[in-house]
Amino acid sequence: MRPDRALGAALLVLLLGLLAEARSARAVGLVADLSHRLIAITTAFAGTEVLLFGALEEPGSEVVVLVKGPPADQAVRRKSRIGPIWLNTREVTFKGTPTYLALAASKPLEQLVPPAERARYQLGPEHLPLEPIGAVGTSERELAEFRAALIRNKQRQGLWAADLGKVAFLGDRLFRTTLFFPANVPPGTYQVQVLEVRNGVVTSAQSSALAISKVGLEANLSNFARQQPALYGLAAILIAIGAGWGASLVFERR
Repeated sequence: MRPDRALGAALLVLLLGLLAEARSARAVGLVADLSHRLIAITTAFAGTEVLLFGALEEPGSEVVVLVKGPPADQAVRRKSRIGPIWLNTREVTFKGTPTYLALAASKPLEQLVPPAERARYQLGPEHLPLEPIGAVGTSERELAEFRAALIRNKQRQGLWAADLGKVAFLGDRLFRTTLFFPANVPPGTYQVQVLEVRNGVVTSAQSSALAISKVGLEANLSNFARQQPALYGLAAILIAIGAGWGASLVFERR
């Protein structure tokens, strides 16, 4: 059997098992799972995909998937020209902002849920409660500009998905989608939330945890940089000097 057919058959078995579980647990409107619960970041990590699959208890509903990375304070800086150079002259920090954000749905969000529901479940960057820190004296117009800049920066980095992913149905109850995590995804615990939507209302939800962790040499270097920053900086300088000296010898011999 071809590998892709074998994978498809295994996925179908898993989905049928989830459907049976959903039928046996009437209090649960949906059941979903991930193909991986741990993503290992190594020195060769170039991004990866995780398959999310699940089953609805009853047909006729739509599905929305929301993925959030661990929260962290995010600074946005504004540059101004002072004389011949550009300098950072303003800064606003937003508290507890998701480091990663992605959405997928079986239909466009505006067709599934009204604005109030989208705001309630924070479906999209525009619905995140971006709370500024130390922004005393900053006008609402300026804060709106900094929020827009934060969204642009995150989307440019590929950490906040600019496009809505597609949740595909296999029949009227089984569904799946593929979640992509880029090479620069930060480590931590990610929350994957699956929402069942019927007639514009979220009727059930399930949340799963996904761990992204550095391993091997990548983890050792990260721990060394965090625990011994002075030595790490000195080692980086020595390596840079050694690389430059070695390159100069090569060119001299030529």
